[in-house]
Amino acid sequence: MPHYTEISIRSIAEMLKRARDIAHRTPDVPEELRTCLQKALDATRGLELSSTSLGSSNRTTSSVDCHQNDLFCETKIKTKEEQPSCDAEGQLYRMLVQMMRARRILVIGMFNFPCLLAMVDVVPDDGKITLCAPQSYLGEATQKAPDFLSHRKKIREKNGPITDSLKEFAAMGEDFDIVFLDADQRSPAEYYRFVMENHLLRMDGMLCVRNALMKGRGYLENTADENVLDVKTLNQVINSDPRTEQVILPVQGGLILLRRQSLCIHGETSPRGVVKDEVFWGFRECRILDRLQLDGKVAYITGGGQGIGRAFCHALGEAGAKVAVVDLIPAKADAVAHELSLKGIKSMAVVADVSKPEDIQKMLDKVVAKWGTVHIACNNAGINMNSPSEETSLEEWDKTFSVNLRGLFLCCQAAGRIMLNQGYGKIINTASMASLIVPHPQKQLAYNTSKAGVVKLTQTLGTEWINRGVRVNCISPGIVDTPLIHSEELKPLVQRWLTDIPAGRLAQVTDLQAAVVYLASEASDYMTGHNLVIEGGQSLW
Repeated sequence: MPHYTEISIRSIAEMLKRARDIAHRTPDVPEELRTCLQKALDATRGLELSSTSLGSSNRTTSSVDCHQNDLFCETKIKTKEEQPSCDAEGQLYRMLVQMMRARRILVIGMFNFPCLLAMVDVVPDDGKITLCAPQSYLGEATQKAPDFLSHRKKIREKNGPITDSLKEFAAMGEDFDIVFLDADQRSPAEYYRFVMENHLLRMDGMLCVRNALMKGRGYLENTADENVLDVKTLNQVINSDPRTEQVILPVQGGLILLRRQSLCIHGETSPRGVVKDEVFWGFRECRILDRLQLDGKVAYITGGGQGIGRAFCHALGEAGAKVAVVDLIPAKADAVAHELSLKGIKSMAVVADVSKPEDIQKMLDKVVAKWGTVHIACNNAGINMNSPSEETSLEEWDKTFSVNLRGLFLCCQAAGRIMLNQGYGKIINTASMASLIVPHPQKQLAYNTSKAGVVKLTQTLGTEWINRGVRVNCISPGIVDTPLIHSEELKPLVQRWLTDIPAGRLAQVTDLQAAVVYLASEASDYMTGHNLVIEGGQSLW
């Protein structure tokens, strides 16, 4: 079925302006009519602003010059300097995909190609946009947008009867982060019902109904237009559906955004077999992913300027915490703090030598002065100086313990005092797989012993402080892949390590990020004194 003709808000405004001017020039026109025309014109200005303000874009690859009546709008390649903008609808969809972090998108019915182009640009490489329509409609469009071909692998087309395609998705157990439903087709309400009843829209997913108002024709009381009647039926079904919450936007032919609510069982009477307890509603009525959020929390990470510490800074910041990047080298702390600020994360750089008690106290004073307190103490700074045991000097031993154990203890103690006073805190120490086994063939007596001490310190503090609201845990990484171990002289050693790791690879710093967020969040409130080992199974052999 062809799409109805779009009439732009700008065109309506121009016609109303002409009508208003004619009314002012005509003596016999009632004043009431002139006033109504002016109010209508003022209203279109508000609508035009709400629509066009969505149109700015930072896209650097292409832009779209849309003619309202052309499904496949003319697409032109622009330079970065021109900073073009796509149409308002496409930019809105682009933002929705980014905000939802959508990987799986379903489009039911025909779709505006510039809108598709705007979305596919931000879908991750492992994501997919599935187009479900009676026949293919990308052929002509892709010829007009050569840059689209590089994203073609992100598009899956399912042509033929739409109902059959939807049944196939349901049978395969597929679900989608965002579903776009074009109301300007036959029986859209049936497609809506099928999507909702067969859980094609994931929990907390978003369903976008395009052309939902048909330029107001959906509100006509007396109409025989089957298209309009189908849209009215769809609106009635949506409005009476308790599973969703909705908002209508004045974009193009009207856009309804629907979010599936996770729970739609109300009242005291539970359906058969449903137990409405904390498992059902969520602990303190929070979903599990919400319990991993760190919004409003303040964290510091020692050794945050590189490697594991840098990864911890990004992980805690992305989860919502304010992050103090603590490092011995100012440039490294500044660089990571700048990275975080680019992502919109509140951050600060602090220089401190954790082997010096006065530096630790100054570091905490700076954090508290800026953000009021400390909720998360991530004591990660450490050093490793390899040598055979018989040749390990007292200087090497003392220096290793001064940072790895003494400095870590001082950080725990100083942060712990703040946390005990406020009755809440999470302390996360970086230990090592070397606390469990003797890694080989390298010889590192001082390092192994210091990390074993970190585990025992963590266990002791964890039991002493849990009943006062402070949990103390540690993470023991395996051998982490860093630029340092890729030197020529260490290549034989790396090959030996790989033979000892069931996972068949070294750890990446990103392998550790979820663990630090879990230990920092309320989801781990019943865990204390625990050594969370992440080493690809190496300690099992």
